[in-house]
Amino acid sequence: MAHSLDGKVVIITGASSGIGAATARMMAPLGCKLTLAARSVDKLNALADSLDTETLVVPANVTVRADVEAMVEQTIQKFGRVDVMFANAGIYIPGKIDEGDPDAWANLMNVNIDGVLYCVHAVLPQMKKQQSGDILITSSISGFIDIDWEPIYSASKHAIQGFVHTIRRQVSSMGIRVGAIAPGAVANELWGYSDPAEIEKVSVQDHQFIKSEDVANSVVFMLSQPPYVTIRDLVILPQNQDI
Repeated sequence: MAHSLDGKVVIITGASSGIGAATARMMAPLGCKLTLAARSVDKLNALADSLDTETLVVPANVTVRADVEAMVEQTIQKFGRVDVMFANAGIYIPGKIDEGDPDAWANLMNVNIDGVLYCVHAVLPQMKKQQSGDILITSSISGFIDIDWEPIYSASKHAIQGFVHTIRRQVSSMGIRVGAIAPGAVANELWGYSDPAEIEKVSVQDHQFIKSEDVANSVVFMLSQPPYVTIRDLVILPQNQDI
C-alpha cells in the first residue's frame, strides 16, 4: 500500500525545468508543500503560479553553500519542517577529453557533486531533529555503467552513487532514508528537447527516450513506500536504450 505524501514538505532543486518541474507538478496534487529552487526566478514563479498547493520560491545556486543553507532555513521558517530533500539540480557535458574544456568540467563537478553535498549537509540537522526524512538524489545510469562518450558526467554520477550508498548507512538509525533515482536518456532540456511533439515521438513512439514525467512518477513511487522500506537505487531506462 502506498504511503501518503499529503502534507509533506518537499524541497526540489533544479525545479525550473525538466525532472524537477515535472516532479513539482506531480507532487502538488498529492498535497505536498513545495520549495522550488533554481537560478531562474522567472521560471520558478511561473511554475509556482501553475500549482494548486502552497509553495515557496527560492532563487539558489547549489554551488554556493550560503544559498543552499538559506534555502533550507527559509523552508523551515515557512513550513516548520523538511520531509524531503530532492537534490535534483545537475548539468550534462558529453564529449571527448582531448576536445573538452576543463573549466566547464570543474563547473559540472561543482553542480553535480558539491551541490548535492551542500544540500544534504544543510538539511540533515532538521531531519535528525525530526528523526525522519527522505533524501533523494538524481543520479544517472552513468553512475552504474562507465559510458565512454560522457566521461566527466559519468565520473560525477559514480561519485554520487558512492555517496548515496555510504551516507544512507550513516543516517538510517535516525529515521532518515536515502536513495538515488538513475534515469537513462530523458527527452528534456538537458538533452536539447523542448518541443512536446518531438518529445512524444522519441519517447512514446520510438522508445529511445523517457520523459521527465516518467522519472517524476518513479520519484513519487520511491517516496510513497512505507517508512520501513528504502529503495536505495531505482534505474529507469527507455525500452530501446541499448546500454
